[in-house]
Amino acid sequence: MKTFRELVVWQKSMSYVTEIYKVSKKFPREEIFGLTSQMRRSAISVPSNISEGFGRQGLNDYIRFLNIAIASLFELQTQVEISYNLAYISKEKFKELFELSREIERMLSSLIRKLKEKR
Repeated sequence: MKTFRELVVWQKSMSYVTEIYKVSKKFPREEIFGLTSQMRRSAISVPSNISEGFGRQGLNDYIRFLNIAIASLFELQTQVEISYNLAYISKEKFKELFELSREIERMLSSLIRKLKEKR
């Protein structure tokens, strides 16, 4: 693989960022510096850490950045659930966002596992 852009997990996480931005745009104005901002930062962190890790020299650094990406994804899963609990998103949207995040989570876990086997 020549570039991180070829990674399907990066591509899916980029699409997920876009979806999080669209959903959070509809949140109440008073959440702009709260939940909206936090969700967007968490979402951006996932593909950013995948790409940053890819650009690092060593395998251990790459794995470390992938672990940061998955931690940000877990944080985002929590924030999506909070959004649902506060009725900022519908049950259907919650299920859709959660399933998308679980798919990214499985892909990241698999990539981390495969890279650890190479060490």
